[in-house]
Amino acid sequence: MFQNQAYPLVTAPAETAILAMLLAESPLSRVELARRTGLSSTAVTKAARPLIEDGYLHELPPERTAPGAGRPVNPLAVTPDREFFVGVKLGADALYGTVCDLRAGTRASAHRPLGERDPESVCALLAELVDELLDSKPEFRERTRHMGIAVSGEVDRPRGLVRDCVLPGWQDVPLAETVAAATGLIVIVENDVKALTVTEHWFGEGVGTEYFALVTLGARIGSGLVVNGELVEGAFGVAGEMGHICVDASGPPCHCGSVGCVEAIASSDAILTAIRRAVDDPDLDFEGAVRLARDGDPSARGAFVRAGQAVGVGIATMVSLLGPERVVVTSEGLETFDLFGARIQEAYAAFAFKSAAKRPLTLRPLPWEEWGRAGAVIGIQALFP
Repeated sequence: MFQNQAYPLVTAPAETAILAMLLAESPLSRVELARRTGLSSTAVTKAARPLIEDGYLHELPPERTAPGAGRPVNPLAVTPDREFFVGVKLGADALYGTVCDLRAGTRASAHRPLGERDPESVCALLAELVDELLDSKPEFRERTRHMGIAVSGEVDRPRGLVRDCVLPGWQDVPLAETVAAATGLIVIVENDVKALTVTEHWFGEGVGTEYFALVTLGARIGSGLVVNGELVEGAFGVAGEMGHICVDASGPPCHCGSVGCVEAIASSDAILTAIRRAVDDPDLDFEGAVRLARDGDPSARGAFVRAGQAVGVGIATMVSLLGPERVVVTSEGLETFDLFGARIQEAYAAFAFKSAAKRPLTLRPLPWEEWGRAGAVIGIQALFP
């Protein structure tokens, strides 16, 4: 059986809590760490000592916490370049790779367009991309053990399998095993939306929250949920499928077999199909549809408005059920928030239950490199039990 086991850097609860907090909000004093974690100052010092000795943490020069305060404190900080992590986004048309440091800062990036899309060819190209990234600086290869691959599809993370994805013919592909053999790295494979959710929760808009949600718009409508500080997987690994909430019982059919799903109305393919039909142009591409909408074509603009309405209602349903403190809505590829962002906000405010509508809703595009960074964060996550 394939063994691709990462060995956690920290195992004790105190070490785990301190390292996790410093990764997100470094530097912090021991006093502040004790206050936030509920540990004693002695316990904080004891937990930090092995991490300092191993070079993962370091002490900053002493500083006073306030005028007239007592003995100066030495804040603790993560040493970002103690270890590096490779992250790759496996998309429908390209591979996007990054090298990130311990605090998820991007140190290098590269991408490769996909030619042949069969597993063997893609894995070979992926190994070439990893070599390019690790060879870009001498310290990368010697300090990199972990790699995360964010996949647009269904993933069996414990076994490193891609059950199904956007690439044709990819069913039960042993991606982690194949890439680990080619690169010598410990490889973790995760669904891309879940990986991005973890990234935002640890290093982005979700820092400090116990309840957080992320929604992604594009060829598919994806979402990830954090409850009690943990990513929700669900019994079948499909928790948070906001894209398949029905928002219009008389709406268009969805590829999932239902009708009126958010994805059937608001995915880029659904929007394009609606506009092609409305303007009677079967050869229109998505960029052309966007141009029509921005030029004021009523049919094109209407399709984007309906998409925004569907997304807003879907988010409102999710927020009313789970009550996240913050919600981030992002898109892949082309930025089109100017066409439907306002409608998302309006529908969300109108349909979310009472005070849930007051939760912050952040809309922003993310470049493709951020999805590669999300893969690297899955590698960072492997340091924890």
